[in-house]
Amino acid sequence: MSETAALVYVVDDDPSVRRALTRLIRSAGYSAEAYGSAREFLEHACVEHTPACVVLDVQLPDLSGLELQSDVDARLPIIFLTGHGDIAMTVGAIKAGATDFLTKPVCDADLLRAIEQALARSVEVSKSMHELEELRSRVERLTLREREVMNLIVLGRLNKQVACELGTVEKTVKAHRARVMQKMEVGSLAELVRIADKVAVASASPATRNAASERIRDQGPIPPAPAVS
Repeated sequence: MSETAALVYVVDDDPSVRRALTRLIRSAGYSAEAYGSAREFLEHACVEHTPACVVLDVQLPDLSGLELQSDVDARLPIIFLTGHGDIAMTVGAIKAGATDFLTKPVCDADLLRAIEQALARSVEVSKSMHELEELRSRVERLTLREREVMNLIVLGRLNKQVACELGTVEKTVKAHRARVMQKMEVGSLAELVRIADKVAVASASPATRNAASERIRDQGPIPPAPAVS
């Protein structure tokens, strides 16, 4: 990751804190933009910049940092700063996706370490989102019947079972299946299952998405799928 391309947003209503943090961040080789309120950040920050992260004060004059967290793009990991955080607040912020929760006055080394980790996550999230967009574009190529066939075969249905459920013949299902594999650009059922899982996870609610993402990551590489007829 090129540090010169990395951008760190500072959102804090204290001008002296903004100046100090901005100087520190720039001295480490990153670009920095500072905002005095949540609304100012939302109106002017460019979420398309990658890698990027947000150093965010919990107490702000309009929206609180915790309220702002739900509106921040996933490509912008958040590092919270607070002068009076508690355990419940910290746990809630981390569960909602914050990369760190630091207390003021923050140690320079701790903050720069947190920024480095947040920027690395920004790169990973952007890469995953780009991959997901590509996978969704493949799904969009499928006809309605091809999607029905895909949904059933990733559940482990045999061709004859798919034919029975869809009210067609096995030969037709085989033809649809071949087109699904071609349009989805996969060479195995295992690959198709992984793609279907990822797309389904992205379409789920945040809580379900987080749980399913953990499951997929913990599974590791998918073993070769058994032959199906």
